[in-house]
Amino acid sequence: MRLPSTAVCLSVLLAFCAPAAWGATIVIKDDKSQPESLAAAPDGTLIVGSASTPFVYKVKKGSTTPEVFIDASAEGPGTFFFGQLVDGDTVWSCMLTPVPGVTPVARHTALIGSDFRTGKRKLRWDLPGANTTCNVMAVGPDKALYISDTGNAKIYRLAPGAQSAELWLDNRLVTGIDGLTFLNGTLYYNSVFFNNLYRVPVDANGKAGTPVQIWMDAPVKGIDGLRTTKDGKMLQAENGSGKIHMLTINGDTAHVTVLKDGLKQPTGMDQSGDVIWIAERAAGQVVSIPMPK
Repeated sequence: MRLPSTAVCLSVLLAFCAPAAWGATIVIKDDKSQPESLAAAPDGTLIVGSASTPFVYKVKKGSTTPEVFIDASAEGPGTFFFGQLVDGDTVWSCMLTPVPGVTPVARHTALIGSDFRTGKRKLRWDLPGANTTCNVMAVGPDKALYISDTGNAKIYRLAPGAQSAELWLDNRLVTGIDGLTFLNGTLYYNSVFFNNLYRVPVDANGKAGTPVQIWMDAPVKGIDGLRTTKDGKMLQAENGSGKIHMLTINGDTAHVTVLKDGLKQPTGMDQSGDVIWIAERAAGQVVSIPMPK
């Protein structure tokens, strides 16, 4: 994640090769369109949010034509999107809107739940506070949705069927939280500020304990999105070094295996079948690579 100083409304045109094959590319008009996060549905559909426009796009498998999935133009000037997640028939999105006339820059942010088929609004929950950063979300083994607030070092929990989330973890070690995912029932997150990876222990009552740092055995720079693949591998983006890597967790150590380098500010990724789709924010495009065996 890199917070933009301004968000400019741009019309977006996507053109790409067959999305079912790795090596394909989705070009989003130009390098200013900033695809920050993406999510892949089980049917191969891609949901792509823009960090410079008030739009989220849907790209159906086999299609070469994008559809506007969410249009948040009415939310106010500069509205844009971060995290995207497909959860059954719901698409979860983090929407950010600048507060006008405030210096330094402040934002009101919200978690948006939309119907996967129609885009119809199902839920809106505004993060509490005068200046917040809804960034990403993940579904836990309890079927609840966990949401990161990067600027305020917090994780919220939205219980199944609830209309508002509750504070789940507020700890200084959560400062700069960006990526968030579950692996084998355990919540892991990273800090884009400090380039650290953590797991969160949970007691028998579901209460979060003090985060435990996981030592990564290779240098990383600007770690960003986290995703767990269908076969239990953890993927992590490095927006500062242009890499996507895989993490193999062994206790409090993580082995880093680079899957792709030479990218322009990769900020998120997700698996679709036998490929990994990557949001390459600074290049204004989404690219795919083969899923490692």
